[in-house]
Amino acid sequence: MAHHRLTSAPDTIRFGMFDAAFDPVLTVASGDSVTFECVSGGVEVMPPEGSPYAVPPALRAIHASKPERIGPHILTGPVAIAGAEPGDMLEARIEAIAPNNDWGYCAVRPLAGTLPEDFPERYVSHIAVDRARGVCKPDWGPELPLAPFFGTMGVAPPARYGRLSSREPREHGGNMDNKEFTAGATLYLPVWVPGANFSVGDGHGRQGDGEVCVNALEMGLTGTFTFILHKGADLRWPRAETPTHHILMGFNEDLDLAMKQALRQTIDFIVARSALTRVQAYQFCSLAVDFRVTQTVNGEKGVHALLAKGLLF
Repeated sequence: MAHHRLTSAPDTIRFGMFDAAFDPVLTVASGDSVTFECVSGGVEVMPPEGSPYAVPPALRAIHASKPERIGPHILTGPVAIAGAEPGDMLEARIEAIAPNNDWGYCAVRPLAGTLPEDFPERYVSHIAVDRARGVCKPDWGPELPLAPFFGTMGVAPPARYGRLSSREPREHGGNMDNKEFTAGATLYLPVWVPGANFSVGDGHGRQGDGEVCVNALEMGLTGTFTFILHKGADLRWPRAETPTHHILMGFNEDLDLAMKQALRQTIDFIVARSALTRVQAYQFCSLAVDFRVTQTVNGEKGVHALLAKGLLF
């Protein structure tokens, strides 16, 4: 099994876009691992001149290249997995994640967030990160422990969608902003195009469920993934697991409908793996499954279910 390394550069990123038509920048075999060195942020959120925070050279080079942009995330990739075809499932094991920068940012912008009517002005905070100690500290607040994860991970969407903004999570994954996806978690994604074409970015140093002001601690992260291809698995919606929980997800612009989708995904998952009927699985969800608001700021809001391993299977 080979190990590959992919750095963020003008020719290895897409700025805020998923598209089935994008050519891969790297092709790997099932079982291979890839280390992605990712950067984060547009010019509008960079530290001002004279700031103690330096913009990484890779990020400067991307800005200078003036790439086409739709959404807010710099995505490294796509990476193709040889032999992947529509109807297969891609398993992406998150082996390691670490900050690769000594600062991040959190921004409020007009007409965005959970309370745009209350916070109509742009407000950007640049936040110091101590990588050695694993903490961050805003100028205006307390020191907080880091819990890094990638907010955006996904394969190419169905070709019929054309070019999509990276803002909204959908059946290809994308901007899920799920803080459970730290090192040790595994993401399962349906394959929609030959090669699957996986991209990653939107590094978060830490985040609370909801991500209510639009941003988490946005920053550069380096992550290592192992890709396993499952032929003919016919997965239709992203799901995940951690060492302790199975995770089922729903996305919809209506939070109630996102909740219903996450619940239906959980019921289907339980019924497929146990002897419970659908009504029994429904009751089990009420007794034993935690449903959390993943994020409320990406157009398609998110709800995720946490089903503890060992309760049923």
